[in-house]
Amino acid sequence: MRLSCFFMPVLKEVPAGAEIVSHQLMLRTGMIRQSAAGIYSWLPLGLRVMQKIEAIIRQEQNRAGAIELLMPTLQQADIWRESGRYEDYGQEMLRITDRNERDLLYGPTNEELITQIFRDCVKSYKDCPRILYHIQWKFRDEIRPRFGVMRGREFLMKDAYSFDLDEQAARKSYQKMFVSYLRTFERLGLKAIPMKAETGPIGGDLSHEFIILADTGESAVYCDKALIDKKAPPADLDYESDLSAVMQEWTSHYAATEDMHDENRFQEEVSQADQVSARGIEVGHIFYFGEKYSKPMKCEVQGADGQLITLHGGSYGIGVSRLLGAIIEASHDEDGIIWPKSVAPFDVGLINLKPGNEETDHVSTKFYSALHEAGLDCLLDDTKERPGGKFKTMDLIGLPTQVIIGPKGLKNGIVEIKDRKTGERQELEIGQALAALTGMT
Repeated sequence: MRLSCFFMPVLKEVPAGAEIVSHQLMLRTGMIRQSAAGIYSWLPLGLRVMQKIEAIIRQEQNRAGAIELLMPTLQQADIWRESGRYEDYGQEMLRITDRNERDLLYGPTNEELITQIFRDCVKSYKDCPRILYHIQWKFRDEIRPRFGVMRGREFLMKDAYSFDLDEQAARKSYQKMFVSYLRTFERLGLKAIPMKAETGPIGGDLSHEFIILADTGESAVYCDKALIDKKAPPADLDYESDLSAVMQEWTSHYAATEDMHDENRFQEEVSQADQVSARGIEVGHIFYFGEKYSKPMKCEVQGADGQLITLHGGSYGIGVSRLLGAIIEASHDEDGIIWPKSVAPFDVGLINLKPGNEETDHVSTKFYSALHEAGLDCLLDDTKERPGGKFKTMDLIGLPTQVIIGPKGLKNGIVEIKDRKTGERQELEIGQALAALTGMT
């Protein structure tokens, strides 16, 4: 993509009302624009990042055996009345009446709708277990939306739902999602720590939040330092094997949000040197809730003995749009964003220091074409902006690798490559630079 043809409305100043770094940088880089309180339009740069996050989430959900579908944003109120949650959910639920006086709602979550779908479609124990998921927009009418996409009213979520014949089988599904989340967040360049959590309005008796550590986190968290150094399970992990040992390995260390924190336990179980007290951002939340929805909604299948079995369920959420803010909170410096390579909007930023110069134009086009052919996403700054402005913009948007092409360097047959994260710079001959960059795929 040539920057001269791209839509990226960069702001030079920090917008008023943007309190935290991620909100400031997402506005400054032209990733989002506010449409209403807590509701944002996603502009091309932000959308590219979100699509890359979605792709990783899908890959890991599919690897764990989950099956994708797509449910609507609007739901009938009647199914929420069946579960008993319609009145209990509170004012966060946006309730709507259509022209035929039917009560609808803009879904804040999908336990009821997926339970209705499964109840209507599955009749035999032979069709269990199943984990179904979708990536869909949600709406919760926050009393005070703030912090940009971190606490918005409309947000994109990956939500999965498991259906099992009994508690033992349901806990196996829970373990699959637990492990899948570890892998997902590591691939996104995040260190997410699972912490036992309250179940809230979802219900149930088993729940974990996945928390990343960041100075601007919403709440205090406490954990054993050992968790920060742990690596997620490998890609070739067999999800049909017994995963209880993996889950035990991650949950045997102390880790708690402030709501669940026990200071006495923390002092007893974790040595002073290994105690971590920090701020945290929730990026995922998983629940096992048993028969909470299937019992009142009569989600049953016929067992091998002909008797009806009430299914056990769980739900598993990842805040897709929130992840952009969380990644920025965890990875930035005074100059701007530092994107992990896996989710960067472009892999390489090419800076043509003198557009209109025959040689810099030729070499820039050569690099642009070669990188494209190698399967790399490239943003070529071919604008008439001054070099200083080009450098600031490229640092601001945080692409992992920058290639600086100017007449002075080309006189000696070299270009400069800069690593955004480390700041390391190296001068290479044109052929060497192309080989190094195309070898990144």
